[in-house]
Amino acid sequence: QVQLVESGGGLVQPGGSLRLSCAFSGSTISVGTMGWYRQAPGNERELVASINIGGRTVYADSVKGRFTISRDNAKNTVLLQMNSLKSEDTAVYYCNVRVSLITYWGKGTLVTVSS
Repeated sequence: QVQLVESGGGLVQPGGSLRLSCAFSGSTISVGTMGWYRQAPGNERELVASINIGGRTVYADSVKGRFTISRDNAKNTVLLQMNSLKSEDTAVYYCNVRVSLITYWGKGTLVTVSS
């Protein structure tokens, strides 16, 4: 049974940092691209960052230089280090994992940036 377990969301002040973690399990097929998306109230879900199995990364322009995505292929985990957080980063963050032709989504973790 496939599972995505996300952790690390919460409340942080502007300028602060948070680290999101997502652990994927239950598949016998190698995991492909892993990433994080976010959705703020009233907005569409958008890509934050992704990383392929070779370590190649893609970032949204709005987070470049502030967020860093990484992965541990042996553990099928993906991390998102978020620094210099801004109020506009407030959203529900979703882990996204691709295995062959199937895309899996986590349930989401809320990140609130507020003083």
